Amino acid sequence: QVQLVESGGGLVQAGGSLTLSCAHSGTFFSINAMGWYRQAPGKQRELVAAITSGRSTNYAESVKGRFTISRDNNKNLVYLQMNSLKPEDTAVYYCNVRSAGIPYRDFWGQGTQVTVSS
Repeated sequence: QVQLVESGGGLVQAGGSLTLSCAHSGTFFSINAMGWYRQAPGKQRELVAAITSGRSTNYAESVKGRFTISRDNNKNLVYLQMNSLKPEDTAVYYCNVRSAGIPYRDFWGQGTQVTVSS
Protein backbone atom coordinates (compact mmCIF):
# COMPACT_ATOMS: atom_id res chain seq x y z
CA GLN A 1 0.00 0.00 0.00
CA VAL A 2 1.42 3.33 -1.07
CA GLN A 3 1.49 6.04 1.56
CA LEU A 4 2.64 9.63 1.26
CA VAL A 5 2.86 11.75 4.39
CA GLU A 6 3.53 15.47 4.16
CA SER A 7 4.86 17.63 6.96
CA GLY A 8 6.27 21.10 7.48
CA GLY A 9 3.30 23.29 6.72
CA GLY A 10 2.25 26.15 8.93
CA LEU A 11 1.75 29.86 9.29
CA VAL A 12 4.50 32.22 8.18
CA GLN A 13 4.77 35.92 7.47
CA ALA A 14 5.29 37.19 3.95
CA GLY A 15 8.95 36.99 3.03
CA GLY A 16 9.53 34.02 5.27
CA SER A 17 10.50 30.46 4.48
CA LEU A 18 9.15 26.97 5.01
CA THR A 19 10.36 23.53 4.05
CA LEU A 20 7.84 20.83 3.25
CA SER A 21 8.76 17.16 3.46
CA CYS A 22 7.04 14.13 2.02
CA ALA A 23 7.85 10.63 3.14
CA HIS A 24 6.66 7.88 0.82
CA SER A 25 6.42 4.17 1.51
CA GLY A 26 5.14 1.16 -0.35
CA THR A 27 6.49 2.57 -3.61
CA PHE A 28 7.86 -0.72 -4.87
CA PHE A 29 7.60 0.31 -8.49
CA SER A 30 9.47 2.54 -10.89
CA ILE A 31 8.76 6.18 -10.18
CA ASN A 32 8.61 8.57 -13.10
CA ALA A 33 8.43 11.74 -11.08
CA MET A 34 7.58 13.20 -7.72
CA GLY A 35 6.04 16.56 -7.24
CA TRP A 36 4.25 19.11 -5.15
CA TYR A 37 0.86 20.51 -6.07
CA ARG A 38 -1.25 23.08 -4.29
CA GLN A 39 -4.88 24.03 -4.10
CA ALA A 40 -6.15 27.34 -2.83
CA PRO A 41 -9.80 27.83 -1.84
CA GLY A 42 -12.00 28.09 -4.90
CA LYS A 43 -9.18 27.22 -7.27
CA GLN A 44 -8.06 24.12 -9.11
CA ARG A 45 -5.12 22.08 -7.95
CA GLU A 46 -1.98 23.20 -9.74
CA LEU A 47 1.53 21.88 -10.16
CA VAL A 48 4.09 23.75 -8.08
CA ALA A 49 7.25 21.74 -8.76
CA ALA A 50 8.25 18.29 -9.97
CA ILE A 51 11.43 16.27 -10.10
CA THR A 52 11.98 13.24 -12.31
CA SER A 53 13.92 10.08 -11.61
CA GLY A 54 16.75 11.68 -13.55
CA ARG A 55 16.50 14.72 -11.25
CA SER A 56 15.23 17.07 -13.93
CA THR A 57 13.05 19.72 -12.34
CA ASN A 58 10.05 21.72 -13.46
CA TYR A 59 8.51 24.71 -11.69
CA ALA A 60 5.42 26.81 -12.00
CA GLU A 61 6.29 30.27 -13.27
CA SER A 62 4.91 31.83 -10.10
CA VAL A 63 7.46 30.05 -7.89
CA LYS A 64 10.57 30.01 -10.06
CA GLY A 65 13.55 31.42 -8.22
CA ARG A 66 11.79 31.08 -4.85
CA PHE A 67 11.04 27.37 -4.45
CA THR A 68 13.38 24.41 -4.79
CA ILE A 69 12.36 20.77 -5.04
CA SER A 70 14.75 17.97 -4.13
CA ARG A 71 14.61 14.28 -3.31
CA ASP A 72 16.54 11.80 -1.20
CA ASN A 73 16.02 8.39 -2.75
CA ASN A 74 17.84 6.61 0.06
CA LYS A 75 15.36 7.94 2.60
CA ASN A 76 12.28 7.98 0.33
CA LEU A 77 11.85 11.69 0.90
CA VAL A 78 11.02 14.63 -1.32
CA TYR A 79 11.33 18.22 -0.16
CA LEU A 80 10.04 21.61 -1.17
CA GLN A 81 12.08 24.53 0.09
CA MET A 82 9.96 27.67 -0.10
CA ASN A 83 11.59 31.07 0.26
CA SER A 84 10.29 34.61 -0.10
CA LEU A 85 6.78 33.40 0.54
CA LYS A 86 3.86 35.53 -0.59
CA PRO A 87 0.23 35.62 0.58
CA GLU A 88 -0.76 34.14 -2.78
CA ASP A 89 1.25 31.03 -1.90
CA THR A 90 -1.39 30.22 0.71
CA ALA A 91 -2.88 26.83 -0.12
CA VAL A 92 -3.02 23.19 0.82
CA TYR A 93 0.12 21.55 -0.56
CA TYR A 94 -0.03 17.95 -1.75
CA CYS A 95 2.77 15.53 -2.42
CA ASN A 96 2.47 13.42 -5.56
CA VAL A 97 4.19 10.32 -6.86
CA ARG A 98 3.67 9.28 -10.48
CA SER A 99 4.59 5.78 -11.54
CA ALA A 100 6.55 5.07 -14.70
CA GLY A 101 4.95 3.36 -17.67
CA ILE A 102 1.67 3.66 -19.50
CA PRO A 103 -0.81 3.90 -18.04
CA TYR A 104 0.81 5.71 -15.15
CA ARG A 105 -0.71 5.97 -11.71
CA ASP A 106 -0.79 9.00 -9.45
CA PHE A 107 -0.58 8.74 -5.67
CA TRP A 108 -1.34 11.61 -3.30
CA GLY A 109 -0.68 12.61 0.25
CA GLN A 110 -3.32 14.05 2.54
CA GLY A 111 -2.04 17.60 2.15
CA THR A 112 -0.49 20.15 4.46
CA GLN A 113 -1.72 23.71 4.95
CA VAL A 114 0.58 26.62 4.20
CA THR A 115 -0.68 30.05 5.22
CA VAL A 116 1.28 33.20 4.44
CA SER A 117 0.17 36.33 6.23
CA SER A 118 0.72 39.80 4.83
